[in-house]
Amino acid sequence: MEVRVCQIEGVKFAIQARSHKIVCDQPAENGGADSGMTPPELLLASLGSCAAFYVAEYLRTRNLAKSGVEVSVTAEKLLKPARLGEFHVIVTSPVSLTAEQTESMMRCVHSCLVHNTLLSLPEIKIEIAAGVLQ
Repeated sequence: MEVRVCQIEGVKFAIQARSHKIVCDQPAENGGADSGMTPPELLLASLGSCAAFYVAEYLRTRNLAKSGVEVSVTAEKLLKPARLGEFHVIVTSPVSLTAEQTESMMRCVHSCLVHNTLLSLPEIKIEIAAGVLQ
Protein backbone atom coordinates (compact mmCIF):
# COMPACT_ATOMS: atom_id res chain seq x y z
CA MET A 1 0.00 0.00 0.00
CA GLU A 2 1.16 3.51 -0.70
CA VAL A 3 -0.17 7.05 -0.44
CA ARG A 4 1.50 10.20 -1.72
CA VAL A 5 1.11 13.54 0.06
CA CYS A 6 1.89 16.81 -1.73
CA GLN A 7 1.64 20.31 -0.30
CA ILE A 8 -0.97 22.44 -2.06
CA GLU A 9 -0.33 25.60 -0.04
CA GLY A 10 0.32 26.50 3.58
CA VAL A 11 -0.96 23.62 5.72
CA LYS A 12 -3.22 22.18 2.99
CA PHE A 13 -2.13 18.89 1.40
CA ALA A 14 -3.37 16.63 -1.40
CA ILE A 15 -3.29 12.94 -0.57
CA GLN A 16 -3.46 10.35 -3.33
CA ALA A 17 -3.89 6.57 -3.11
CA ARG A 18 -4.20 4.81 -6.46
CA SER A 19 -6.66 7.02 -8.43
CA HIS A 20 -8.29 8.53 -5.32
CA LYS A 21 -7.54 11.98 -3.94
CA ILE A 22 -8.51 13.74 -0.71
CA VAL A 23 -7.52 17.03 0.88
CA CYS A 24 -6.04 17.36 4.36
CA ASP A 25 -6.07 20.77 6.02
CA GLN A 26 -6.06 22.45 9.41
CA PRO A 27 -8.87 24.47 10.99
CA ALA A 28 -8.59 28.27 10.82
CA GLU A 29 -7.24 28.45 14.40
CA ASN A 30 -4.26 26.33 13.25
CA GLY A 31 -3.56 28.46 10.18
CA GLY A 32 -5.60 26.49 7.67
CA ALA A 33 -8.73 27.03 5.63
CA ASP A 34 -10.59 24.04 7.14
CA SER A 35 -11.00 22.54 3.67
CA GLY A 36 -10.37 18.95 4.77
CA MET A 37 -9.89 16.68 7.73
CA THR A 38 -6.79 17.00 9.89
CA PRO A 39 -4.26 14.13 10.05
CA PRO A 40 -5.64 12.89 13.42
CA GLU A 41 -9.19 12.97 12.01
CA LEU A 42 -7.98 10.92 9.04
CA LEU A 43 -6.59 8.37 11.50
CA LEU A 44 -9.96 8.15 13.26
CA ALA A 45 -11.67 7.92 9.85
CA SER A 46 -9.35 5.06 8.90
CA LEU A 47 -10.13 3.13 12.08
CA GLY A 48 -13.87 3.79 11.79
CA SER A 49 -14.17 2.90 8.13
CA CYS A 50 -12.14 -0.28 8.65
CA ALA A 51 -14.44 -1.34 11.50
CA ALA A 52 -17.49 -0.44 9.39
CA PHE A 53 -16.19 -2.61 6.54
CA TYR A 54 -15.84 -5.65 8.80
CA VAL A 55 -19.30 -5.10 10.30
CA ALA A 56 -20.90 -4.60 6.88
CA GLU A 57 -19.30 -7.80 5.61
CA TYR A 58 -20.43 -9.70 8.71
CA LEU A 59 -24.03 -8.56 8.18
CA ARG A 60 -23.95 -9.10 4.41
CA THR A 61 -22.52 -12.63 4.53
CA ARG A 62 -25.22 -13.65 7.02
CA ASN A 63 -28.01 -11.97 5.04
CA LEU A 64 -28.82 -9.73 8.00
CA ALA A 65 -28.45 -6.33 6.29
CA LYS A 66 -27.02 -4.81 3.12
CA SER A 67 -26.68 -1.22 4.35
CA GLY A 68 -27.10 1.09 7.31
CA VAL A 69 -23.94 0.41 9.35
CA GLU A 70 -22.69 3.44 11.30
CA VAL A 71 -19.49 3.82 13.31
CA SER A 72 -18.41 6.67 15.55
CA VAL A 73 -14.79 7.01 16.70
CA THR A 74 -13.45 9.39 19.32
CA ALA A 75 -10.02 9.76 20.86
CA GLU A 76 -8.36 11.97 23.42
CA LYS A 77 -5.32 14.08 22.58
CA LEU A 78 -2.53 13.13 24.96
CA LEU A 79 0.74 14.92 25.62
CA LYS A 80 4.42 14.07 26.15
CA PRO A 81 4.67 12.89 23.49
CA ALA A 82 1.74 14.39 21.58
CA ARG A 83 -0.46 11.53 20.39
CA LEU A 84 -3.97 10.15 20.32
CA GLY A 85 -5.12 7.72 23.00
CA GLU A 86 -8.22 6.35 24.64
CA PHE A 87 -9.91 5.46 21.36
CA HIS A 88 -13.62 4.73 21.66
CA VAL A 89 -15.37 2.99 18.76
CA ILE A 90 -19.17 2.76 18.76
CA VAL A 91 -20.68 0.46 16.12
CA THR A 92 -24.37 0.84 15.34
CA SER A 93 -25.99 -2.11 13.59
CA PRO A 94 -29.00 -1.38 11.39
CA VAL A 95 -30.66 -4.57 12.65
CA SER A 96 -31.23 -6.18 16.03
CA LEU A 97 -28.73 -8.87 16.95
CA THR A 98 -28.81 -11.80 19.33
CA ALA A 99 -26.18 -11.97 22.08
CA GLU A 100 -24.34 -14.61 20.04
CA GLN A 101 -24.39 -12.44 16.89
CA THR A 102 -23.20 -9.42 18.88
CA GLU A 103 -20.28 -11.42 20.26
CA SER A 104 -19.44 -12.76 16.80
CA MET A 105 -19.59 -9.27 15.29
CA MET A 106 -17.29 -7.99 18.04
CA ARG A 107 -14.74 -10.64 17.05
CA CYS A 108 -15.03 -9.44 13.44
CA VAL A 109 -14.41 -5.82 14.41
CA HIS A 110 -11.33 -6.92 16.36
CA SER A 111 -10.02 -8.40 13.07
CA CYS A 112 -9.86 -4.92 11.51
CA LEU A 113 -6.46 -4.27 9.94
CA VAL A 114 -6.23 -0.70 11.26
CA HIS A 115 -7.32 -1.76 14.77
CA ASN A 116 -4.68 -4.47 14.86
CA THR A 117 -2.03 -2.08 13.52
CA LEU A 118 -2.73 0.36 16.34
CA LEU A 119 -2.55 -2.44 18.92
CA SER A 120 0.88 -3.62 17.75
CA LEU A 121 3.48 -0.90 17.50
CA PRO A 122 4.58 -0.86 13.88
CA GLU A 123 8.13 -0.09 12.88
CA ILE A 124 8.23 3.36 11.27
CA LYS A 125 11.30 4.34 9.26
CA ILE A 126 11.60 8.00 8.33
CA GLU A 127 13.96 9.24 5.62
CA ILE A 128 14.65 12.84 4.66
CA ALA A 129 15.29 13.52 0.97
CA ALA A 130 16.16 17.20 1.07
CA GLY A 131 16.01 19.06 -2.22
CA VAL A 132 14.98 15.97 -4.17
CA LEU A 133 11.87 16.31 -6.32
CA GLN A 134 10.10 13.31 -7.74
